[in-house]
Amino acid sequence: MIRTTLLAAALALGSTTAFAQAEKVNLQLKWVTQAQFAGYYVAKEKGFYKEAGLDVNIKPGGPDIAPPQVIAGGGADVIVDWMPSALAAREKGVPLVNIAQPFKQSGMMLTCRAETGIKTPGDLKGRTLGVWFSGNEYPFLAWMAKLGLKTDGSAGGVKVLKQGFNVDPLIQKQADCISTMTYNEYWQVIDAGFKPEQLVVFKYEEQGVATLEDGLYVMQDKLKDPAFVSRMAKFVAASQKGWDYVRKSPDEAAKIVLENDASGAQTEKHQKRMAGEIAKLLDTSGSGKLDPADYDRTVATLLASGGDAPVITKKPEGAWSHAVVDAKK
Repeated sequence: MIRTTLLAAALALGSTTAFAQAEKVNLQLKWVTQAQFAGYYVAKEKGFYKEAGLDVNIKPGGPDIAPPQVIAGGGADVIVDWMPSALAAREKGVPLVNIAQPFKQSGMMLTCRAETGIKTPGDLKGRTLGVWFSGNEYPFLAWMAKLGLKTDGSAGGVKVLKQGFNVDPLIQKQADCISTMTYNEYWQVIDAGFKPEQLVVFKYEEQGVATLEDGLYVMQDKLKDPAFVSRMAKFVAASQKGWDYVRKSPDEAAKIVLENDASGAQTEKHQKRMAGEIAKLLDTSGSGKLDPADYDRTVATLLASGGDAPVITKKPEGAWSHAVVDAKK
């Protein structure tokens, strides 16, 4: 009996010690809790992080939260951000480095009311277009530059409506087209009563101006620390297991997201759709390794965006690294 008690105590102590030794990781998301970030919530819920010896704290984002500012202030070890935002921050003095790229494809689109007569990109001339800002406008500006359309409201160009994070401008006919994501706002338009045949969509991927979204970024000086690189290698590998799970079981992943949504603002129907659409954008290699060609394409798109306040003015150096994905776990 005494021996059994001692054994149980030893096991409990070992378990406590193991938990105490778990390496902490603070992850800052780009936006609120939703299936866009399902891979991280799944990795935590399914114990993938714990198996890797990690204690991961997932911090939701929001309209007043800028991930680059959070990590620069020491509030996160790693952040989820779109590459235009990350490269803009880097040029302005926040040395972010992409260490992994779970998303291979862009989900960004311009969604138009078919009744406007818009059928091709050439029909956008003279139209009012809803555009997200805060770094999300650069693919749009590059596209307009490619089409030779000015965005300052002058004759022969397009009128830009600064769009909030909703689809009201399209529904209320304040804009002919608005910015949407394949996994989110497009479905909000559908839920508002529109049928797919009443809409015309232009995917940025198909227009040749897509930029990389939802990559993982850390501060450059942290990569000099082998212990940090090792910790991030475990984090990325476990996160990729989470994303693989999302790809295979999007409905279950959506439910896990809902369980972690403290706001209670999300619906099961919308999150299941979102998880299914997100699965189509993911890197399927299993590593989350950034393809340099995708990076070069993003940089070229940003440099071509022009405007009075270009996101970057020169090709960045050292903005990505394979040190983490190539490191031993």
